[in-house]
Amino acid sequence: MNPSSQIAMVILAAGASKRMGEPKQLLLWGDTTLLEHSIETALDVNANHVYLVLGANYKTLKSKIESRPVEIIYNPDWEKGLGKSISKAVTYLKNSNLKFDGVLFLLADQPFITSDYLEQMIGAFKPKKEQIIATSYVDGENGVPVLFDAVYFTELEALNEDKGAKQILKNHKQKVEILFSGTKNIDLDTQTEYVHAYQAKFKK
Repeated sequence: MNPSSQIAMVILAAGASKRMGEPKQLLLWGDTTLLEHSIETALDVNANHVYLVLGANYKTLKSKIESRPVEIIYNPDWEKGLGKSISKAVTYLKNSNLKFDGVLFLLADQPFITSDYLEQMIGAFKPKKEQIIATSYVDGENGVPVLFDAVYFTELEALNEDKGAKQILKNHKQKVEILFSGTKNIDLDTQTEYVHAYQAKFKK
């Protein structure tokens, strides 16, 4: 990890998992849950500045991870989508006493993203160069995890819908650098997708 960079790591986990039929953050992943797995992955990289955005099922999820050394950000407007969670997180960071060079967003339902890969992202980051480092997958998609230089905090804070930060990536595509994750972009939105992913990982 680049010791000269102050990076905030933000896990986005505020959604209601309507297609899953239950809070997917609490689905088992080995001997833990998807949410706890994502927290541990982030803490392995940066034990000092890990933030977690919660919204739907807030009290239930909060009670499960209160012993973890992460700061919880509550998003009461979680129904407005991912963009609102990003906005809430950046507002929180800007109002803190800490000064960050950038923010790295990751999702609670991407269990194949490793701490080694997140360290690779942070290692590629150079402060004050207006970088955006996005993730490329074997299926050709680009997206989260994504690391933004602090210069984009104002634009991130203005997000207010479910498209996340895709428009910011489009607006500044000349600044976007792509890292290859080495995995498929697996969204665990349904029970079928979850079962397939779980079996691929643990039923070998």
